[in-house]
Amino acid sequence: MPTLNCQISQSLQTVLEQRSKDSGESIDHLVTSTLSRCLGVPLHTLFQVSTSAALVQGIYERAVSSSDLLNYGDLGLGTFDNLDGEMVVLDGSIYQVRGNGTVARVVDDTGTPFAVVVRFVADQDQTIESVTSLEYLTRACDRYRDSNNLFYAFRIDGRFKHIHTRAMKPTLNGIPLAQAATTQPEFNFKDIEGTLVGIWAPLFSKTFNIVGYHFHFLSEDRTKGGHLLECSGTNLRVRVERLNDFHLALPESEEFLRADLTKDTSKDLAFAEQTRQKEKA
Repeated sequence: MPTLNCQISQSLQTVLEQRSKDSGESIDHLVTSTLSRCLGVPLHTLFQVSTSAALVQGIYERAVSSSDLLNYGDLGLGTFDNLDGEMVVLDGSIYQVRGNGTVARVVDDTGTPFAVVVRFVADQDQTIESVTSLEYLTRACDRYRDSNNLFYAFRIDGRFKHIHTRAMKPTLNGIPLAQAATTQPEFNFKDIEGTLVGIWAPLFSKTFNIVGYHFHFLSEDRTKGGHLLECSGTNLRVRVERLNDFHLALPESEEFLRADLTKDTSKDLAFAEQTRQKEKA
């Protein structure tokens, strides 16, 4: 994240320090929030493209271009046209993790049928000493959420003992997500440096988002990644942003306009998100 250095008056410094003491907010956060209001740049906003229900039903056509997506956030996740891999948005760049295991930074204008991004400004910066599983990680992350009714963005950096991911292969438009997910390739990485990008969504959002935790992984050297299925690690740096604003951009395609999005697709979505290796064992 960029650092701003400037000179201010002693009186302003005194007011900032007192406000920080009274509110418990850091001076960095107070200055960033003030600049956001002054310049009209929203903070703590989750920008979402389309809905998870549309994705479950097989609507995989472009809703927003990758260049437009970066106008709304520098950290996030999603997928690409025709489910061609997993999207990781990190430090203002978009990476595509394909079903063959390759990772590429997206430089051309590529479409996405579903994505969520934020302009990441962490409210908390913590360390988790040891993580033995994804379930353990999510329980640890629960400590940094003070409400079940807001969205949260997570960035988790460090060395992981084990990372288990998957990446979707290109799929024809109209094929339900649960069916497309039955052939998703999975990958295992050991002793690897990298970053988990995650979003936590509340239960009330189940008709349009992926409820609970949703993580994508990208290695430090940007050569490995995918949708997170399992993990373990030590001394992981966890940064969290509490999101109290939400913006939803809906597609205008004929397919989306005519789709029946009243169905409860949470079970199909949960099926698509889980690992397949246990079923093959």
